[in-house]
Amino acid sequence: MDFAFGPLDEAFRTDARAWLDEHLGGTHAEADRPGGPRSELERGATPRAWERELGAAGWIGIGWAEPGYGNRQAGLTQQVVWAEEYSRAGAPSRVGHIGENLLAPTLIAHGTTAQKDRFLPAVARGDELWCQGYSEPGAGSDLAGIRTAAVRDGDTYRISGQKIWTSLAQDADWCFVLARTEPGSQRHHGLSFLLVPMDQPGRVDVRPIRQMTGTSEFNEVFFDGAEARAEHLVGGEGNGWRVAMSLLAFERGVSTLAQQIGFAEELSRVIGLAVANGAADDPVLEERLVRQWAELRTMRWNALRTLGGTADPGAPSVAKLLWGGWHQRLGELAMAVRGARAAVGPCDWSSEKPYELDALQRLFLFTRADTIYGGSDEIQRNIIAERVLGLPREPR
Repeated sequence: MDFAFGPLDEAFRTDARAWLDEHLGGTHAEADRPGGPRSELERGATPRAWERELGAAGWIGIGWAEPGYGNRQAGLTQQVVWAEEYSRAGAPSRVGHIGENLLAPTLIAHGTTAQKDRFLPAVARGDELWCQGYSEPGAGSDLAGIRTAAVRDGDTYRISGQKIWTSLAQDADWCFVLARTEPGSQRHHGLSFLLVPMDQPGRVDVRPIRQMTGTSEFNEVFFDGAEARAEHLVGGEGNGWRVAMSLLAFERGVSTLAQQIGFAEELSRVIGLAVANGAADDPVLEERLVRQWAELRTMRWNALRTLGGTADPGAPSVAKLLWGGWHQRLGELAMAVRGARAAVGPCDWSSEKPYELDALQRLFLFTRADTIYGGSDEIQRNIIAERVLGLPREPR
């Protein structure tokens, strides 16, 4: 595969870099803090203002298959350029990525004209934030086991149930919810994909989950008769599984390349520490550092190959297995490089929070979840075994 950046791509890079240089700084420079993806410390007015600034310049939705919603149009290589420049600039972590990269492509593929006209412009402007209502207690990786129910009542659906590990639910305006609309249905059957407003006091209750990093990126969401308009049913009643799986296919795209740039920065920090404290002189640690670097390069070329048009149905699962395990090993390596001091951190007993984790300690703790969220390693291997290799299904 010949994947190269041409003159138009480099011109696009120049424009993107110039815009980022001009607009980053001040409060935006202070908006991003380590602690794991979608850290609670990124919440509030500043991230919303940044989303609107991106939207006003047309930088939201540049990869959408349909123009005309206030978004620029960019080819695949230009999307890669934007993702790379955004990451290299150290721009704030996006709080609008769920709406832009998951909900919007799904509506373009399965939504009605009215649904696209209602929701896509608001996403492109950075005005409305979204969260994903998929996982439930007892139905995380096994998504087909969900029990949240939606009952049709005239022109609305009334939704009752619980979702968990819901990123950005504290700030989201809307949630796309996978719910069971056919009573008594089992597994993949009888599910529907609904767009639900979050501002329903007494009917939608969001409870942040405090993690061992000290942050609360994820939430529990309880629906108690929450309403969704029937016109906001996507793909038709009972077709929720097809729509939901289509959405998950959009989850691992160009953004993986920007993710890898972030990984490279973390690895560089670990290597710098190893050189500074002498840990790199240990041949075992040196070999681990070299292996991390080589594996990261392999992940990049695999991502480019996948974006280049491969029809391999196992490609998203392979990508998740690669980066989840790699990132987790990086966290472990960071602790090994620091040695015994990795177990302690700076203390300020005059502070209300006297013990603060530093960036590498947060990296280690958060990456324990990398092989679980977004589809556990076990589920990814099942997908590869059954859908790619044609092996018998796992007995239930």
